[in-house]
Amino acid sequence: MIIRQLRDTEEDAEAVDRIARTAFRDLDDRPQDDARTPADERRRIRGKARTRHLAVTDPEGCWIAEQDGEAVGAALSLRREGVWVLPLFVVLPAAQGRGVGRLLLERATAYGRGCLRGMLCASPSPAAARRYRRAGFTLHPAMRLTGQVDRERLLDPGDIPVHAGNPTHLHLLDSVDRRVRGAAHGPDHAFMLAHFEELLVADTLAGTGYCYRDGGEVQLVAATSKRIAVRLLREALSRVPVGTEASVSFLTAEQEWAVDVGLDLGLSLSTRGYLGLRGMRPPMPYVPNGGYL
Repeated sequence: MIIRQLRDTEEDAEAVDRIARTAFRDLDDRPQDDARTPADERRRIRGKARTRHLAVTDPEGCWIAEQDGEAVGAALSLRREGVWVLPLFVVLPAAQGRGVGRLLLERATAYGRGCLRGMLCASPSPAAARRYRRAGFTLHPAMRLTGQVDRERLLDPGDIPVHAGNPTHLHLLDSVDRRVRGAAHGPDHAFMLAHFEELLVADTLAGTGYCYRDGGEVQLVAATSKRIAVRLLREALSRVPVGTEASVSFLTAEQEWAVDVGLDLGLSLSTRGYLGLRGMRPPMPYVPNGGYL
C-alpha cells in the first residue's frame, strides 16, 4: 500500500473521479458509472478541476492511496485562515476494512494541525459518520430541499437589490465569509466564479451577502443577516431554469430561514447526510458548499 501526495495531473484527477463515483454509487438514487446528462458531465468536469485546483493550493492536504498500482482511495483537504475543510474522503468498497481510510484521514487531518476549527459535509454512510465522530466532529443532521420551483409563489423582491457578481467582488465575498464562518474562502472564490453558472451579490446598508447557483443547484449562500440571505436564496431559486429540478443541500436546523423559503416555493424537504463541525457552531445564515464548505 502506497499513500502519496496527489499530483496536479489529469491522470490523478481521473483516478479520484473514478473512486468517488464508485464509492458513492450505493448512496445515490441512480447509477454513477457514466455521465448521463449535460449537467452530470459538467459536475464531473468541475469535480476533476477541483481536484487539480486543490492539488495546487493545498498539496500537503491532498492524498491518494494505491494498491498494486491502482488508486483505491483519496482524501482532499484544504486550510483557509485557521479553518480546516475536508471536501472529499473516499475509499473503493473493495479496499474498505483494510486501514486505507484510516491512513488517508491521518494524512489529511495532519494538514489541519493547528487549525482551531474544522468543517465537512458527510454522506449518509454509517461508516463515514462513525469515522468523523471519532475524529472529533459534531455531526449535525442535514436536510435537503428538492423539486420544481412554484413560479406563482415568487413574490415581489422588495427593496433589497441583487446583482451579478464578478472578480471585483472578491474582497466583499471574503469579508462576508470572515463574518459568518470565521475564515475567507480565498482562492476558492476565483475557482467557483469560473465554474459555477452565476454569482449573485447583495450589498446594502442593511447587510451584505452572496450566493452561487449552477443550473438548479444552489451551491453556497452566506450573508450578514437572515433578511439578506432569504432575498438571495429566493432570487437564486427564481433563476433556476423552468423544468429543471432545484436543490439546496446540507441545511441544519439553524437554517430554518432557508427551509421556509424552499417550502414556500413548493420544494420538498428530506434528510440526507450531516454537516460535521469541530470547534465551531453552524455558521448562520449560511448554506455550505460540500466542495469548499
